[in-house]
Amino acid sequence: MQLLNDAPLAPLTTFRLGGPASRLVTATTDDEVIAAVREADDAGTPLLIIGGGSNLVIGDKGFDGTALRIATTGFSLDGTRLELAAGEVWTDAVARTVEAGLAGIECLAGIPGSAGATPIQNVGAYGQDVSATVTEVVAYDRTTRETVTLTNAECAFSYRHSRFKEHPERYVVLRVRFALEDADGLSAPIKYAETARALGVEAGDRVPLAAARETVLKLRAGKGMVLDPEDHDTWSAGSFFTNPILTAEQYEAFLARVAERLGPDVVPPAFPAGEEGAVKTSAAWLIDRAGFTKGYGSGPARISTKHTLALTNRGEATTEDLLALAREVVAGVGDAFGIILVNEPVTVGVEL
Repeated sequence: MQLLNDAPLAPLTTFRLGGPASRLVTATTDDEVIAAVREADDAGTPLLIIGGGSNLVIGDKGFDGTALRIATTGFSLDGTRLELAAGEVWTDAVARTVEAGLAGIECLAGIPGSAGATPIQNVGAYGQDVSATVTEVVAYDRTTRETVTLTNAECAFSYRHSRFKEHPERYVVLRVRFALEDADGLSAPIKYAETARALGVEAGDRVPLAAARETVLKLRAGKGMVLDPEDHDTWSAGSFFTNPILTAEQYEAFLARVAERLGPDVVPPAFPAGEEGAVKTSAAWLIDRAGFTKGYGSGPARISTKHTLALTNRGEATTEDLLALAREVVAGVGDAFGIILVNEPVTVGVEL
């Protein structure tokens, strides 16, 4: 375990933003993680958990407390059963499962961050969500002060949400277990239309695992969603806003606003959202049609030149610069379409 005082946090985030922490503890084993959490709880010290830092917006004043960086390692395969330590680099773990010929998370390639973060917000992309393959999550429960194992059902997964996100101060994820599929080197059925088009197949078809992974990586890279220190379009948290889910009544009101603003022939993206009558629409579409196009902004924080859903640090930004842009986008989309966008990254010491 390593301890640093007045430690900079910006280098630990993909935004490269935020002030220092009073204390930074780096834990490399589950026991060290639990010990650090208990020490902070016993002392009544505020605690910030950091994994890959790809979903954090930390205020410019930093964090007055203990930041705990989880740097645990552990990749274990038993047949089709996969167990990952929380600190494992997610995209590397995906690559290893593809090399092992196992399907289920290949379309989640290139997503930055650590394995422990994936169940918290039910990470998903290109037709896959981790909730489809997670079987158990091992976590430290700060309320009972015990290590617990939660089943998939107990995780209460929904779109970009889970029990862990519902109770962010209670659980610290230690390990995540998955059930993958041996499909003779083929992927899970391709669900996402863009992926299917890029692969030249129909939705529902299977393709070689490596082809699925490589195609997703190319699609993500084209949108600035694969980390590259030389590309400021990747100095982001990926998708900054979640796709709104609307009730049937809200969707009808939204269509009326679209017709009024853009014309009666314009049809916005719409997908069934699980609940009866609910509809999910595209945050990227809303942002673009509200006038915030790729590259929007004149300051050090701007919308990505590759994807309207990513807000980026062009190199000299502060967190307040980023939040000012985010607030402008939220207000603009709200004025245009009556929908209030919700940020996906976790904010620390600041609010949108």
